[in-house]
Amino acid sequence: MVGRHAARSRRAALTALGALVLTALPSAASAAPPPAPGPVSTAARTLGAHQPSAQVLRAMQRDLELTPDQAAARLVNEAEAGTRAGLLRNTLGDRYAGAWVSGATAAQLTVATTDAADTAAIEAQGATAAVVDRGLGELRAVKEKLDAAAARAQTARTPVWYVDVRANRVVVQATSASAAAEFAETAGVEGRDVGVRVSAHRPRVLEDLVGGDAYYIDGQARCSIGFSVTKDDRQGFATAGHCGKPGATTTGFNEADQGTFQASTFPGKDMAWVGVNADWTATPDVKAQDGQKVQVAGSVEALVGASVCRSGSTTGWHCGTVRQHDTSVSYPEGTVDGLTETTVCAEPGDSGGPFVAGAQAQGTTSGGSGDCTNGGTTFYQPINPLLGDFGLTLKTTSAAAGTPAPQDNAAADAWAAGRVYEAGTTVSHAGVRYRCLQNHQAQGVWSPETTPALWQRV
Repeated sequence: MVGRHAARSRRAALTALGALVLTALPSAASAAPPPAPGPVSTAARTLGAHQPSAQVLRAMQRDLELTPDQAAARLVNEAEAGTRAGLLRNTLGDRYAGAWVSGATAAQLTVATTDAADTAAIEAQGATAAVVDRGLGELRAVKEKLDAAAARAQTARTPVWYVDVRANRVVVQATSASAAAEFAETAGVEGRDVGVRVSAHRPRVLEDLVGGDAYYIDGQARCSIGFSVTKDDRQGFATAGHCGKPGATTTGFNEADQGTFQASTFPGKDMAWVGVNADWTATPDVKAQDGQKVQVAGSVEALVGASVCRSGSTTGWHCGTVRQHDTSVSYPEGTVDGLTETTVCAEPGDSGGPFVAGAQAQGTTSGGSGDCTNGGTTFYQPINPLLGDFGLTLKTTSAAAGTPAPQDNAAADAWAAGRVYEAGTTVSHAGVRYRCLQNHQAQGVWSPETTPALWQRV
C-alpha cells in the first residue's frame, strides 16, 4: 500500500503542469486604521461577517499582514461595501462604472460614475466618488470585442485581458506593447481604449467532500475539490473544467472510488462538476489551516479589492485580495473568459480548489503563475456562473434542500431559492418588486424582504 501511494504521488506530480512568474505590480492600497467599534450592520449580519471563522481570520492576518482587529473589521466592511455598491449601481444605471474597496481594513469604498452630478448620491452612501470617462457597460463592450477576436487570433503573446474598474479601462497583458497593439487592431479596438501590462510570461492551468481535498482523475492527474453541490438527489462537488472531461472517473484523497465527471467546460469557461457515489456526503465545509474547516453560507460575489482565501491540496490555505473580475486568460489549451484575478498564491495540484470571502463561496481555482514561496497570481472561475450553467445548488450551512429553478428568462420573474441572480435583476416576491444588489445564488433563508443586503425594494 505504501509503495502504491508513493507511485500515485509521483504520477500526480509529473502530470501537474508548472506555473510561470508574472512581473510583480505595486499595491495601490494604503494602510488605514480600523474603524471605530459600532453596531454590526444588517449586511454584515446577513452575510455572516459578524461571526468570522477563526481559520479565515488567522490566514488573513498572516497573508495580508493584519492585526486580529483589522482582519475582523475588514470582513464587516467588505460585507457592508457590497450592499452600498449594489444600491448605487441601481441608482446610477448606465452611469455606473464599477466599485472597489481599499485600505488595510477595506474601510474605503470607491464608486465610479461618468457624471459628476452623482457625487452627492455616492457620498451619501459613505463612499468616495470617482468621476470617469467610461461606464462599466462601455468597458465591457470593448472587452467583448477582444473576446471575439481571441477566437480567430493567436493569443500566445497576449494571454490575459480584463476590465480594470480602478483604472477605468480595459487592460491587455502582453509580452510587448506591439503585441497588445496588434491584438487590439485585430479586435477593431482603438488603442486609446486599451491599456497594456507588459509581462514576459503567461499563466498555465494548475493541473496536477471537503473543499481543498485532493482527488485523482482516471488514476493519473490530481486536482482539488471545490465546493459541495447537489442536483436533484445527486450529491457531488464543483471543480475546474480542465481537470477532467465528462465520463472521467475520480478517486478520493484516500484512493477510494468517488465519482464521475457529469459535465465539464474548458476552454471558454473552466468549470465542471463531479457526481459522487453513496460513500461520499456533500458538506458545506472547506479545508483550512492544520486540518481545520470553515463553512460556506452562500455565494455573494466580493468586490474588487476584497479579501479572499483559497484552499488547495498542494499548498493548503492562503489569502490575498481580488484584483479584478471579468478577466480573459489565454492558456495554451485555449482562452477562458470571465475569470477573477487575485493576489493569492497557488501551485500545481491546487486546481479546482475553493476560493472564499468570509463565509461566501467565490469560485474554483483555474490557473496562474508564481508559487507560495515567492508569491504569485491566481485566477478563479466564479462559482455563480458554474451553478447556473449546470443547474446546481451550493451546499451551505443554511440552504434548504431542493432543485434550483431553471436558469431561463421566462421563469425569472418570481424569486426562487436556488436560482442564480445577477446584480440589477428584478424579481417579484409576495406581491412586491425587488432589484438584486449583489451577484449570488439565492438561499432558502434569504428571501428578498428579509435580506436588504442583497435586495432593494422598488
